[in-house]
Amino acid sequence: MPTSRPGRVPAATRAERFAVLDPATGEAFDEAPDQRPKELDAVVARAHAAWPGWRSDPTSRAKALLTAADAVEAAGARLAPLLTREQGKPLSESYAEVARVAARLRYFADPALSAPRPRRITDGRPVRGEVRWRPLGPVAAIVPWNFPLQLASAKFAPALAAGNTVVLKPSPFTPLATRLLGSVISAALPEDVLTIVTGREPLGARLASHPGIRHVTFTGSVPTGRAVAAGASASLARVTLELGGNDAAVLLDDVDVERIAERLFWAAFRNCGQVCMAVKRVYAPARLYSQVVEALAHHARTVVVGAGLDPDSRLGPVNNAPQLARVERCTARALAAGARAAAGGHRLERPGYFFAPTVLADVPPTDPVVTDEQFGPVLPVLPYDSLDEAVAAANDTGFGLGGSVWGTDLDRAEAVADRLECGTAWINHHAELSLAQPFAGIKDSGVGVAGGPWGLYGNLRPFVVHRPEEP
Repeated sequence: MPTSRPGRVPAATRAERFAVLDPATGEAFDEAPDQRPKELDAVVARAHAAWPGWRSDPTSRAKALLTAADAVEAAGARLAPLLTREQGKPLSESYAEVARVAARLRYFADPALSAPRPRRITDGRPVRGEVRWRPLGPVAAIVPWNFPLQLASAKFAPALAAGNTVVLKPSPFTPLATRLLGSVISAALPEDVLTIVTGREPLGARLASHPGIRHVTFTGSVPTGRAVAAGASASLARVTLELGGNDAAVLLDDVDVERIAERLFWAAFRNCGQVCMAVKRVYAPARLYSQVVEALAHHARTVVVGAGLDPDSRLGPVNNAPQLARVERCTARALAAGARAAAGGHRLERPGYFFAPTVLADVPPTDPVVTDEQFGPVLPVLPYDSLDEAVAAANDTGFGLGGSVWGTDLDRAEAVADRLECGTAWINHHAELSLAQPFAGIKDSGVGVAGGPWGLYGNLRPFVVHRPEEP
């Protein structure tokens, strides 16, 4: 895995590097290799050459993934601070992200999952048919900056377990922890089974459209996802796209506001709101509206915001300057349209990319802060008069990733959740996923499935063998 090890960048590219910024200061603190698209031909060729050996022995694959999980856990004290430095999240959350990587490697190392048994076809003919499963080949994994390690493992763990090789490209905003993760895992894997490439565009576009790639798995924005799908179509590569969400939380009229307020706040603001399946809109009954707004605003006003390496910080900065500018624009536009900032509403006057945790009330329901994905520490709260009105508003979006219903009567809440147009619905919590469950969106939120056995089978293809029955 030469491109993931420090000092192993090809000689021709050693001078080509780009700065990595600390979002808590806005200043550069390190550099990463800026690999060019032309280098991908050699990387993908090596991944293809490593594929036959890797796919041939499921038992060895499982052992390697378990060894890799142990190595990741042992490297937590190196990985987590570096992740916080380049991404901005509190250190405790970075440690949790590292732990999730190790857990996912162990989950997919289970032979009962990673080596699916052939299935006999019985249809009354004197022919024995059997469905077997084969890996696809080299997989391209393109990962965003909000959960660089966790989302990387969500792509490479099932792909590797299925017998594929992987070329992984992290965001240029967060390349360093992924490179370190690659060097940690490389000790457990054969060379070129997992390769990390870093660089600015058009590196990602070239990887998605490379003719030697057989599966492209991408997490990011809808426009970029469409471009990735178009690029992959040239070689008819399979695509798995997780394209974000605009998740609604519907509060029922029997909800205990004080009891759920803190959970609801963190469902919206964890990782500074930079979570694809975060709560991004809240619909509250009109009679409880002021109480809901004030309860959420109280948490927004009192939470400690600071550098992720500060042990007192609960919320870090927005990850990068372009995203901070986007959050500022959508908030200013909403305020100009008549919204009221019950908390926050402005950038914090300090170095780095800090934005005050913001709760917006009296927001026009068609304002972009409601209809689009703000992807930052901004939460609009909207009143409703009838439950049918709330459900219709929750579903009135091009996204369909997740949603939640909050109330005391769980049967009633579940009935409402069943009406939400999304891939996952939660009751009295939000954005909690098991490694064993499928994760997928509808509408513009994506194509394909991640997680659990469904994620593994997304990296396999059926292969059918027919033979006559013995005479």
